[in-house]
Amino acid sequence: PAKVTDLDPASRWATSSTTGWVDPGWITIDLGAQATVSKVVLQWDPAYAVSYQIQLSDNNADWHQVYSTTTGKGFKETLTVAGTGRYVRMYGTQRSNGYGYSLWEFQVYGTGGNPTTPPAAPPAPNFTHLAWSDEFNGAANTTPDATKWTPETGPGVNNELEYYTNNNNARMDGNGNLVIQVRWEATPGSACPTDPVSGSGTCQYTSGRINTNGKYDFTYGRVEARIKVSSTQGLWPAFWLLGSNFFQTKTPWPNCGEIDIMEHVGRDLNRVYSTLHAPAYFGGGGFGQPLDLGQRVDAAFHTFAVEWDATHMTFFVDTNAFFTVDRAQLEQTRGPWVFDHPFFIILNNAIGGDFPGPPGAGTVLPQNMVVDYVRVFR
Repeated sequence: PAKVTDLDPASRWATSSTTGWVDPGWITIDLGAQATVSKVVLQWDPAYAVSYQIQLSDNNADWHQVYSTTTGKGFKETLTVAGTGRYVRMYGTQRSNGYGYSLWEFQVYGTGGNPTTPPAAPPAPNFTHLAWSDEFNGAANTTPDATKWTPETGPGVNNELEYYTNNNNARMDGNGNLVIQVRWEATPGSACPTDPVSGSGTCQYTSGRINTNGKYDFTYGRVEARIKVSSTQGLWPAFWLLGSNFFQTKTPWPNCGEIDIMEHVGRDLNRVYSTLHAPAYFGGGGFGQPLDLGQRVDAAFHTFAVEWDATHMTFFVDTNAFFTVDRAQLEQTRGPWVFDHPFFIILNNAIGGDFPGPPGAGTVLPQNMVVDYVRVFR
């Protein structure tokens, strides 16, 4: 039950699958002392209440109703109420489906009680002040700056077929760029999904994946990279952010949140994708939008960016602001916003996997993802 008041929108309370998938179902919050309540906010999981009451009590036994509905719509409901009590209860009497009742957040507003002061919100960003960058101006064949980037090594995820090396596939070209190369190169002793070209379960491809975890993370700002993507059957270059709590507190994906600034897949030669992933919308159900550039994406460098604050994200390709996520609308239509905490940057060039599909006879390797710079403005 405490998960609905832990200020973590990615954790939730639910009635028990063995004893609680019945009506009525309820959850009670102890305000710690008598309070005057003026507003209740419910952020529902898809297991929401169609019919429910908000009730108050002085003693957690005798309840009086301050709100009632038989047409609950789920998602985020902001309710104006008026009453006094120490205890607040959501009392559900009709479920939306065959499961139980579940809430991501149960927020109570008013005066009195014995509240805990919430932590200060992250400061609003300045989208024009350069806070961090890597221009990749190292000498030819040098590896990424170890004070800024860490290589991730081993087989990929999402049924990808590459083995990520310790920067063997991520090198400066001496002309101000980082090159992340995918190549046909078996890694003895490794294990990947079966490669459809060779039929082998040993990883048949190598590539690079680097991140800033533990070296630079941030909450809000404008994040941009100038990239010339690679493109061939089965390829999947990406520039994205992942919640730092994934590593720091072992918060699982997608609870940690993911912000895909740019993904490209070789089967869609003209398209790039920007997508958000969170517990209520992830994987193939992520909240995002593609952009058709009208020409092959790999034909030229493009600047991919997101401007992110507490109320919205806007995604750009060059100067085209093609996709905006409004927080309030997202919460009303898809589920919780889980993007008010630090994230770190990832660059990688994958092959195979659930999104792009497998390589095949049309795959041409090696392929280079060329990165001119990465910059963060805050």
